[in-house]
Amino acid sequence: MTTFFGAIADDFTGATDLAGLLARSGVRVSLRMGIPTEEPANPAPIEIIALKCRTSPVGEAVAETLSALEWLRKAGAQRFFWKYCSTFDSTPRGNIGPVAEALMKALGTSQTIYCPAFPENGRSIYMGNLFVGEQPLAESPMKDHPLTPMRDSNLMRLLAPQVSWPVGLANRLVVAKGSEALREKIARMRSDGIAHVIVDAVAEEDLNTIAHACRDMVLLTGGSAIARPLPHLWLDENVLSRQDAAGKPQAEEGTAIILSGSCSAMTNRQVSAYLAGGQPGFRLDPLGLAQDGPDAVFDWLGSQSPEAAPIIYATAGPESVRAAQEKLGTEAAGALVEDVLAACAVRARELGARRFVVAGGETSGAVTKALGITKLDVGTEISPGVPWCFAGTGGHQVAITLKSGNFGNETFFNQALERLEA
Repeated sequence: MTTFFGAIADDFTGATDLAGLLARSGVRVSLRMGIPTEEPANPAPIEIIALKCRTSPVGEAVAETLSALEWLRKAGAQRFFWKYCSTFDSTPRGNIGPVAEALMKALGTSQTIYCPAFPENGRSIYMGNLFVGEQPLAESPMKDHPLTPMRDSNLMRLLAPQVSWPVGLANRLVVAKGSEALREKIARMRSDGIAHVIVDAVAEEDLNTIAHACRDMVLLTGGSAIARPLPHLWLDENVLSRQDAAGKPQAEEGTAIILSGSCSAMTNRQVSAYLAGGQPGFRLDPLGLAQDGPDAVFDWLGSQSPEAAPIIYATAGPESVRAAQEKLGTEAAGALVEDVLAACAVRARELGARRFVVAGGETSGAVTKALGITKLDVGTEISPGVPWCFAGTGGHQVAITLKSGNFGNETFFNQALERLEA
């Protein structure tokens, strides 16, 4: 078996978001954490490579994605996808455009589309402007993101400084006319030299229209939702086939732990809701960690009842985050928290944890690396874009979910544990 569809994601939670939506089709999906070091052997029909390059220097991000592309091509992939966040987390000096353009050159294609819309999670694009719910991106909580503060809602203005080829828009009026009209519009733009096409989408039916119109393009880019319809289209064309139920993965019995490094508005509410239910929790303070080290949280974790599903979190509001960053430096504060949460994951595994709920892209990368997880098999979704996955670590089979900060509702942590046991 060879791969048909190969995707590259710019962070780990974004990769699992994409994997969960694609797995809805019933097609086997494999998720690789980082660029695989081994040659492709029995690859899945859909292979996703998760990188940690959202905020990397541009040259580093381009080099990593091109290496991932090379592996996917060796696996047999014929269609490719560059996945980034549905809130287009990329300042004018960011990586989305440069990576897309590098992939285009490597694949010999002169045009691609950009569609980070995810209506199911409240992300929509209208006349080139990205909305989070009813708020323009630049007025949403994303304006205060500690690493990629989004201060403009217009995707054309955000993308243009990042690329060397022209940027254009296929707006909602065109999308509403159907897939053939959209295909013709994109073809005319290609004739006019427009290489980078922003495509509006405000509802699920728009995503279906766009996917149908663009399914034969060698490279697509966007949030995970625009890729969701693609396996169904290829199943209809007999390019892909579904896996049988016997091949679905499982985890060993064991305890659970929640590790939250995300400081998004939604994760703040999720942590509060979980603690309000009486579950044990330990808050990591970067300033305290810098002064006293992590022994206190390690001792606390070791004292928890095996029946408990404790939460260890560094989740905090924007003011607390800024205070820590001003004192320690932005990168140092983040790295300190990630390292401790990753170490807590390893301790928890040694204490019998076999279910890991991880919130935040950077935290997810640190935790999976510390656990030595390089490949995930994708299972059932907990909420849109957040699946349970299964992996080997330390000689054990575990279940792990990697949640993007803004995804899920307020009771997500409880839902995750209940869904796995159902």
